[in-house]
Amino acid sequence: MVMNEEIGRIAGEIWHLLTERGEMSLSGVVMALNTAQSTAYMALGWLAREDKLEFVKKRRGIVVRLK
Repeated sequence: MVMNEEIGRIAGEIWHLLTERGEMSLSGVVMALNTAQSTAYMALGWLAREDKLEFVKKRRGIVVRLK
């Protein structure tokens, strides 16, 4: 699979994951996916660039949620 396609597929999985579970830590998102951490971060960046995510700094780290 071409890397861009894999990143897009994982971005879709992240979208569905956050739709189902709501706000999650970055590490929680990565752990919930069956992919490399780097691929998950690229997919998060893809969604962030499309202005679909909010990143919020909390006491224990950063959480992500859908806009």
